[in-house]
Amino acid sequence: MTEPLLRADGLSRAFGDVHAVDAVSFTLPEGGSLGIVGGSGSGKTTTARIVVGLEHADTGEVRVRGTVRPARTRGRAQRLARAREVQLVFQDPYLSLDPRSTVERALRETLRLHFPDRDPAPRVRELLDQVGLGTRAAEALPRQLSGGQRQRVAIAVEPAVLVLDEAVAALDVSVQAQILNLLADIREQTPVGYLFITHDLGVVRCVTDELLVMHRGRVVEAGATAEVLAAPRHPYTRLLLDSVPRPGWNPDRIAEARQRLMTAPAPPTATPRRQK
Repeated sequence: MTEPLLRADGLSRAFGDVHAVDAVSFTLPEGGSLGIVGGSGSGKTTTARIVVGLEHADTGEVRVRGTVRPARTRGRAQRLARAREVQLVFQDPYLSLDPRSTVERALRETLRLHFPDRDPAPRVRELLDQVGLGTRAAEALPRQLSGGQRQRVAIAVEPAVLVLDEAVAALDVSVQAQILNLLADIREQTPVGYLFITHDLGVVRCVTDELLVMHRGRVVEAGATAEVLAAPRHPYTRLLLDSVPRPGWNPDRIAEARQRLMTAPAPPTATPRRQK
């Protein structure tokens, strides 16, 4: 069998008595798109931080193309190798951009670090074209760009896996659509795999193939995105769907259902649905 692009096996992370992530496992194929959804405190962001390497797992491991990502790196070469494998796109990309560097300079420095034997100039132009930015944006500082433009800069990298943590949550709806269309185009043109961390079911419905639903640190439902959203099996998944405002929506009833779930015993870890 072909090794998946990304594999997480039995990831667990505790902070004191709180099990933020509890036995989480999943795979992401090359060119695939996996969504992880859940409310605040569900463990989805901690899972993403473990995958990227910003947090270490107490147990479990992450593999990229069959190779285990070490919990800690030693030396510049190992750090650069990790960065080439997995990149994180933040909700606010301004935090990940140097406010003193123009877009072109930032991309040149990134490419020079990862590929020191290449002339970065041609690839910088290709990357800017790929994400729909031109010469004018290349010469701008981050503060001179819109939120959507800054997010395009953050996406203009060449990792194996792109982890998007609420990456479109802070954008206007029309700009969200532009960024999601851009990600779809990049996915068609490259083998990059996407890991979407979000609370927005509309986003995962549009851009993911597979879906994990997390609650209190555990995966409570997993399967094809369309199937999970059309016929949810777990009460928490149904609660997430019912929480989307619509005609007849009753916020008091949703709050009561959420309280019952939060005080119920910890949920069992789900197994993925079998493909029909």
